[in-house]
Amino acid sequence: MKGIILAGGLGTRLRPLTRITNKHLLPIYDQPMIYYPIQTLCKGGIEKIMIVTGGQSSGDFLRLLGNGKDFGLRDMYYTYQEGEGGIADALKLCENFADGDDVCVILGDNIIQDDLGPAIERFAHQGGGARVLLKEVSDPQRYGVAELAANGKIVGIEEKPSNPKSNFAVTGIYLYDSKVFEYCRDLKPSARGELEITDVNNAYIAAGNLHYDFIEGFWTDAGQFESLFHASQLIAEQRRSQKR
Repeated sequence: MKGIILAGGLGTRLRPLTRITNKHLLPIYDQPMIYYPIQTLCKGGIEKIMIVTGGQSSGDFLRLLGNGKDFGLRDMYYTYQEGEGGIADALKLCENFADGDDVCVILGDNIIQDDLGPAIERFAHQGGGARVLLKEVSDPQRYGVAELAANGKIVGIEEKPSNPKSNFAVTGIYLYDSKVFEYCRDLKPSARGELEITDVNNAYIAAGNLHYDFIEGFWTDAGQFESLFHASQLIAEQRRSQKR
């Protein structure tokens, strides 16, 4: 399995901080934000990682991360997304990198406490398809929300619903087989003018091949001032507990 970190976009919700740098280079407690998804993938046993970036600060990723040796990687791969075409549009750029392999996709502003290893192992035994990670949240209107049937299966995902059918947010961590790139190519832009990852996940649901795990530890995105601050608090507390 290969890892893909989506770290493009303009970070408009974090201006003026992002007027001079990419959102994913901002600090979360004692490290740049981009370190956390890299460490998450490495901890899950993934050794080949591509970063999708964009904007005027893309070269800063190379200066900061180099070839990935600080994370125990033999090499780090990069590609560039022009504009803001959405998560699925960014993912399309990684098809040659994936080269038919399964991929673990993580949004660059997602901070997670859990080890992805068990979810990756379950994905390897499910026989293809997709696997997403869910987290119960108090503000599901901000996210893609999973509707669960009585038998526990996901029957649909709705993006930022005004009346959510559950409190289970689909976090920005996805496991896909190579079919994902076919689904991405078939997408039509949403009302926002973007290719939505929710539509990709719903395509897997329609095919009867989307599974899920729950995140047990903390999870947050860091795309707003409140969640950026909250992410730093979570990491600070984690660091303190590790020293006790």
